[in-house]
Amino acid sequence: MLIGDVARRSGVSARMLRHYDSLGLVRPTGRTDGGYREYSSEDIRRIFHIESLRSLGLSLRDVRRALDDPGFAPSELVDDLIRQTRERIADETELLTRLGRIGAAEPAGWEDVLQVVALLQALRSKSAGTRQRAALSSVEEVPVPVEALVEAALSESDPNVAGALRWALAQGGAGGLALLAEGLGSPVAEVRKRAVQSIAEFPDGEATALLQDALAHPDVVVRRYAALSLGARGVADAVPTLIDMVVEETNDVDAADALSALASDPALAEQIATGLIDCLAHGTLASSARRRLTQALADIPGLTTSRALADLSHDEDRAVALTAAYILGIRDAP
Repeated sequence: MLIGDVARRSGVSARMLRHYDSLGLVRPTGRTDGGYREYSSEDIRRIFHIESLRSLGLSLRDVRRALDDPGFAPSELVDDLIRQTRERIADETELLTRLGRIGAAEPAGWEDVLQVVALLQALRSKSAGTRQRAALSSVEEVPVPVEALVEAALSESDPNVAGALRWALAQGGAGGLALLAEGLGSPVAEVRKRAVQSIAEFPDGEATALLQDALAHPDVVVRRYAALSLGARGVADAVPTLIDMVVEETNDVDAADALSALASDPALAEQIATGLIDCLAHGTLASSARRRLTQALADIPGLTTSRALADLSHDEDRAVALTAAYILGIRDAP
């Protein structure tokens, strides 16, 4: 079969067939009297084998090894092709994501496109200062798609940059809350923590509802950050978690401050005092935990608290008794 016929039947161009011949990959078995290449059925079968292997991503050099080397073991090469393909897919996916984010920014011209690209690149810079400036610029100069800001916030380890990113997200409105809520379900503990910290930066409304749901989250760290934020918002649901934080000496000072702020509501003051007193009654608590609970009572107004402190001033634990007596002295002072 002549080269033109082979090209038509195989789908491989005559130019490529000549290239295969020059490489010694497929040499026509014969020549016509006029000197034209003439391919045998075996030659054509080899061409189809070559094309099949090329469709897997093999180079022509690897194709030749596969067909001509009797000792060729394909497993290592296939593993390498799998790795390369995964890397290529990851690169293409990243490019698609970047293009989608640029499109979401609705650039009016190429200058806007270039500014968005520059900010997206800056958010991924190795320099913490560059990332922080990009986060601030996303609000003040060129809007960055919220997806990019959320991704950056959930992956940022530098506390200053993380703070700037959380601020930028909160300035952008509630658009990022749904994505941050997805972060609460991440299998990575650090991502869950960053998600709840970011949600806590948003004002009341949808963010408060998300934080209230987070009080039942299986991750205790998420529950604690949610409780601290809700305490500052005056949400009573946070009280049990805040009291637990005092007992467990986990951000206990912040938790006590949040309880104090909540206690400005007389109804909540009674609830908080009762909760603290009930914990103090548990005989299994360590002395240090009972002392922290007593200290937390200091800023809780009301008669229930005063009576409890009076009783605690005679507690058999001297440290607790002294703490209660000191607090009573301050409360009774004119």
